[in-house]
Amino acid sequence: MTAVAPWGENAEDAFDQGLVEMGLGDCRLIRVEGAMLPMGFEPVPLRALPMGSLVECHLAVAMAIDRGTASAGVGWASALTPEGDECSIVASLVAEEDFEETASLLKRNLQRKLASRDLEVTAFDIAVDEVTAGHKHHGVAMAALIMPDSLNIGMGARGRIRTPPVVKQAEEGGEGFGSKPSGPVRSTGTREADAGMDFSW
Repeated sequence: MTAVAPWGENAEDAFDQGLVEMGLGDCRLIRVEGAMLPMGFEPVPLRALPMGSLVECHLAVAMAIDRGTASAGVGWASALTPEGDECSIVASLVAEEDFEETASLLKRNLQRKLASRDLEVTAFDIAVDEVTAGHKHHGVAMAALIMPDSLNIGMGARGRIRTPPVVKQAEEGGEGFGSKPSGPVRSTGTREADAGMDFSW
């Protein structure tokens, strides 16, 4: 879901107008962080939500002022682990860029999150919107992945505990290193960054 509100008297007013435009104006929001979505996640069209509903959402909010432009986007991807388990991840992004550039950056963020977890994408979707604020006004572009039933989903099925990607120690005197670092260095994972991640559909 996305929404745009270019005529806010201030940032708070623009934000509230955006929530109303998106259909979340009467809800209590829990803004969720992190990449992993609840096990069993399936995208469905948003339904009308009762006043006072407690709703989890991944929310990207881009603000602009006085004819400035900004964009916000959220995307999800369904994927398979090397063990064959199905899971889903989410990425969000705000940028002082146009729609096309923000969409490209968001897809890249999804690719990197998949690669760092050694996941192979099976389906994905993104939602991006762009706002140009009115003269002497505040504008907002919002994108949200709304999960009205996630509080119930989270109490049910969960996935297996996976071993984190290999952490390796940089060798002293190795290429590009003047001295041995004090801590471990995160590997780039076992999968090529873009393998199995064609976001061109």
